[in-house]
Amino acid sequence: MPKDSDLKFEVRNGALDRRRESNFAERVGRELTSAADLLARFNRGKLESVKPAAAAMRRNWDVDSLAATIAQSAAKFLGSEQLDPNADFFDRGGTSANAVELLSQLSRELGVQISLDDLFADARPRRLAERFLGGAGNLLSAVASPPGVIASEPRAEVPSVRPVPAPLPEPGGERSPNVHEDLRAIEADLELAASLPWVGPPEYVTPRRILLTGATGFLGSQMLFDLLRRSEAHVVCLVRGENVDKATERLRAACTAADLPWSSELERRITVLPGDIQEPLLGLSRERWNALTIEVDAIVNVAAAVDFMRGYQSLRRANVLGPLTLAQLATTGRIKSLHQVSTVSIFDELGIRSMNEDDPPPRADRLFAGYETTKWAAEAILRRARERGLVVSNYRPGGIVSHTVTGVYNPHDLSNGFMASWQMMRLAPEFRSMHVAPVDWVSRITVEMVLDPSSWGHNYHLTGKALRLRETVRDMAFAGVNLRVLGFDQWREEFLARMQSDPIPSLEFMVRVLHSPVALHLIRATLDAPPAGTERTDEFIRRHKLPQCPAPNVRTLISSSERLIRDGRLALPGREAVPYLQFRESMEGTLAALAGGEAAECSSRLKLSIASFYQLFKERRIDVHGEIRCALLHAQPLQVETGDCWVRPDDGVPHKHGLDHPLLRYSLTLRDADGKRYWLEGQKSTRPGRDQWAQGRTLRVEIGLIDQPASLRGQLVVPADSYVPEQIDGIELSPDTPPQQRGLAKLFWLAWFGGQFGLAFSEPLLRRAGELVDAGLGIERKVERR
Repeated sequence: MPKDSDLKFEVRNGALDRRRESNFAERVGRELTSAADLLARFNRGKLESVKPAAAAMRRNWDVDSLAATIAQSAAKFLGSEQLDPNADFFDRGGTSANAVELLSQLSRELGVQISLDDLFADARPRRLAERFLGGAGNLLSAVASPPGVIASEPRAEVPSVRPVPAPLPEPGGERSPNVHEDLRAIEADLELAASLPWVGPPEYVTPRRILLTGATGFLGSQMLFDLLRRSEAHVVCLVRGENVDKATERLRAACTAADLPWSSELERRITVLPGDIQEPLLGLSRERWNALTIEVDAIVNVAAAVDFMRGYQSLRRANVLGPLTLAQLATTGRIKSLHQVSTVSIFDELGIRSMNEDDPPPRADRLFAGYETTKWAAEAILRRARERGLVVSNYRPGGIVSHTVTGVYNPHDLSNGFMASWQMMRLAPEFRSMHVAPVDWVSRITVEMVLDPSSWGHNYHLTGKALRLRETVRDMAFAGVNLRVLGFDQWREEFLARMQSDPIPSLEFMVRVLHSPVALHLIRATLDAPPAGTERTDEFIRRHKLPQCPAPNVRTLISSSERLIRDGRLALPGREAVPYLQFRESMEGTLAALAGGEAAECSSRLKLSIASFYQLFKERRIDVHGEIRCALLHAQPLQVETGDCWVRPDDGVPHKHGLDHPLLRYSLTLRDADGKRYWLEGQKSTRPGRDQWAQGRTLRVEIGLIDQPASLRGQLVVPADSYVPEQIDGIELSPDTPPQQRGLAKLFWLAWFGGQFGLAFSEPLLRRAGELVDAGLGIERKVERR
């Protein structure tokens, strides 16, 4: 059993609760300047006060005095009067933007120059002091250096507004400067597991009272609702907060933000427990801890600090000591099953050949980022707990992307960051395979396993089918996003250049990630990873008849796009953009004046286009351009100012008091050569028993001056010999559509359009059949009554 002293660390300021910010790569908001902007601001300032490292050494710093000075400077950014030199800056509430400001202040005022990577690797002031004083030279960098780049000497003037891209590290090249210290820390942490007791098995019954951590997170909130939906269990949620009311409010706010309905019934089935997975005894009193050991019969750990820039030491308390404390809880009092949400990132070794569920993970010294290393260490500790009898299940998702229905996403997740950048910049890096799955599917499958005792004690990969580049590019195109694919180095260079010239605030954290050599190794490993083995997970899904992981498709991409649009992070192309797909439509016919009966031949030469397939799926609307010729209106053609064509308007519901079912509806605004403006309304409809080919080509139209009743009425018909050459063979695609997508896009359009026409023609027949059945039943009832 680990002693309290083994797990002891500095308690953060109880009056300050900003630690959630440190779990994100970058907090976005008006009140917080991005790290890149801060670097630019300090770069533009006067750096004459920056002294060489030797100037700082001449102050005769020792470790204690320098650590105390760094802690005093750091406290100012935490809203606190003091910071213990052994406390982690990020754990106490520091953000990445605060980190940039702190380093600039240390350099400017003290001549103490520390790299941003060093701070993220281990943010304890004492360790920063030790590294500065003991590692002279390679640990020193000018404040003007971009994140992740170590400069040879301070620079007095930096003309660029934003950090320039750092040279990419070669595979197997630069490692975290703390790698040897991290390995020693891992060894010490693994030794803590040796004090866990030997235990017997838990009761193999469906849990009735579950302790859930991380319920305010992206996945955790979804899992809370799935546990309640799919079982009768009562859920105890460990939530940070000074008291029950504040912790409950945090949980309520997190669920509401994720479009999860908060209700009195939900409150009845949960208990909010103020605590913190990073604290000894979960931050609980000894009495509450003892009660918890008896009350709960299963533990589900979703909580984690997710930041691909921070080092092992900085993430250790949440990601390593937290699971160790939960293992301690699971083996105390009533023996409980422990369910740990891990990650396939524990396999992020460059060049790894397989990633099966029971494959041994690579050695810790072959991993690069602190996040994946802490998750590796947590699994290693829990393997030792398994050896002592604890039943542990590891659930390893890959990237967890947006909800398939609501489109809710985690803007600070690396996978979501990549995919959001593809949508916003129309730019993607080459990759071998990518492991991403929707949050609702990961939650559903994990919860089903938690509730099924026969599944406990194994490793599961909840990654779904690995994405392939070709299919991803195709599906993005159907959602209206034409991707240009580049090699990773070229993609990184162009991404950073575009962020410098036209910044996107929500992607600022990606700038910081792409400047870090450590993070770049992780990205390289992720993009080059082989498909993850999912045999055990697939078997569980088949046995329980659960849904397979939905691959990102047009529908899910549209859901996520809608959410991005609502959040102001994505703008889809409009009618003014170069059309994604377009074709011509010619019509000829006769229109007659409603007053006087005068008639004349008329014709139209139109271009119908879509800016994206999103436009079709959400609105079933086509943009219309072109001209109308009618001598009764003007000797010259009338130009289409704005025009829309709706496919199966009103979902095919027939016109009031009629038998016609709407097929297409045109609504155009026209302008003649003299500036007069007209409206045009047109309908294509279908009726049972009529010639479908003729109905599909005939448009009944009315035209009138703007704000006045119709003055002309008649019909226009698509000539039979123009339909195929114009509307099938004549389909044109945007010039930047990749060659491999062109045939597929045309086929997809024809299938969609043909399917809509098929529905429109079948609906009248189905309605008539229904009416005949109703009539027959009515006759039978009359006969029965007689």
